[in-house]
Amino acid sequence: MPKPKPVPIGGKNLLFYGDNLPVLREHFPDECVDLIYLDPPFNSNRSYNVLFKSHSGTESQAQIEAFDDTWHWSQQAEGQFLELIGGGAPSQVADAIGAMRNLLGTNDVLAYLVMMTARLVELRRVLKPTGSLYLHCDPTASHYLKVLLDAIFGPTNFHNEIIWKRTSSHSSAKKYAPIHDVLLYYTASPSFVWNEPRAEYTEEYLDKYYRYDDGDGRLYWRNSLTAAGTRRGSSGKPWRGINIAATGQHWKFTTETLDELDADGKIYWPPGGSGFPQIKRYRDELKGVAVGDIWTDIDRINQVAAERLGYPTQKPMALLERLIAASSNEGDLVLDPFCGCGTAVDAAEKLHRKWIGIDITYLAVDLIRKRMRHTYGDLIEDTYEVHGIPADVDGARALFEENAFDFERWAVSLLDGQPNEKQVGDKGIDGVIRFYADTQRIGRAIISVKGGATNPNDVSALLGVIQKENAELGVFLMLGKPTKGMQDICAKSGNYESELTGQSYPRLQITTIADLMAGKRPKLPTAILPYVKATPRSRDQQALDL
Repeated sequence: MPKPKPVPIGGKNLLFYGDNLPVLREHFPDECVDLIYLDPPFNSNRSYNVLFKSHSGTESQAQIEAFDDTWHWSQQAEGQFLELIGGGAPSQVADAIGAMRNLLGTNDVLAYLVMMTARLVELRRVLKPTGSLYLHCDPTASHYLKVLLDAIFGPTNFHNEIIWKRTSSHSSAKKYAPIHDVLLYYTASPSFVWNEPRAEYTEEYLDKYYRYDDGDGRLYWRNSLTAAGTRRGSSGKPWRGINIAATGQHWKFTTETLDELDADGKIYWPPGGSGFPQIKRYRDELKGVAVGDIWTDIDRINQVAAERLGYPTQKPMALLERLIAASSNEGDLVLDPFCGCGTAVDAAEKLHRKWIGIDITYLAVDLIRKRMRHTYGDLIEDTYEVHGIPADVDGARALFEENAFDFERWAVSLLDGQPNEKQVGDKGIDGVIRFYADTQRIGRAIISVKGGATNPNDVSALLGVIQKENAELGVFLMLGKPTKGMQDICAKSGNYESELTGQSYPRLQITTIADLMAGKRPKLPTAILPYVKATPRSRDQQALDL
């Protein structure tokens, strides 16, 4: 098979369906990305979905489903390790991963670190000299990852271990409750983009300190004008009769600046001339408090939050907005190679950055596309390209042969339906289209997808599922062509009369992948986009939220 032609990087925004390692190697030139954020999966003993095998029975170690964050030691991990130490990584990186093997042995943690090392080497390659990388992880692996990042980026390019308090304290058996995540912040060089982030002061702090009033309604805080130690320059000279050097101190400003501040009414003079003058810091002139490396002001996404998508590892928009605003400028290119539900992509779009997202599961790719349409409108689809998904019937057949479940997910998404999260126990339901049946009630169209051989019994089975589930409609979506017997069953299934639209819809319809890719859609009520609950917003209305 010929090697795929590289996709131009830096033009349109891009969304890749596939393993990020070959995507990075095949499509990304050196030094093309301004900011990288990654929140890679890890073994946290959560299994939200299944790990598939292709029809050949071989496993792809990177084919970890969106809701299954476990990697295992395998022949592929062993091969990747040998590639790294055999010249596939800089010598200091090979030494570091070799030391990890000596320390940890060949277990799942090492498998994770080997897989991550190969990807981090590529991410360092594609990062611009002025670029930054944030790796989001938990304390289980953060110390190992930091050693590897020191080897890849150089220890002098490490800037912060950011602690994000992601939840309140909760009980945990025989240990302190784990309530934080770690973000490791590195840059490619000592010269990098930095827009200092600031946070709002608390009302408690403002009320405590900014409580003085000159009578004009503006509140201010009185702060010292002096600092310890003498100086020979202007800041050490007497001012307004005060010999500051005699007290072992110096002014925080030059005497010329002190004159200007006094003329502007920004110097407080104690009554009766007792004590030192102080500077007035006005509440309405505050720029915000500088953000430290412990973040307690960004809450996790609670169970009923509007932005919640039902994705277990979803991070709040405010977290990504802070990182992107601090370490990139408008027009810069942001990359998330484990983009999941697309929070980094959404935040980059909101803040007028270019973006690229990569994910190995079609569920994630579909979720991101629906999220972006819901948030920014259908026209957002014209601003980015999706690569790795079928572009024709032959591509659809290849996807089915490689990964039947992702074929089902992709096919369901063509109808704006929500695919199953799990392949097992689907009871003949591969996806559901939801629509408004009336002003109060949500209706359902059940989707059954068949990529292989089919017969009339499959269509009859779907009709039975529709009746059993009390669904309004059904769509039989197939890769091949329907037979006359299959079409006869649909013709005899009856119609659904919509109270809302006043239209009649065939209760059971057959459509093919070829039909959908040619723009021929079954007759259905307008679908409610799945996954998303966030309120739509325009880019321009929200871009200045920070």
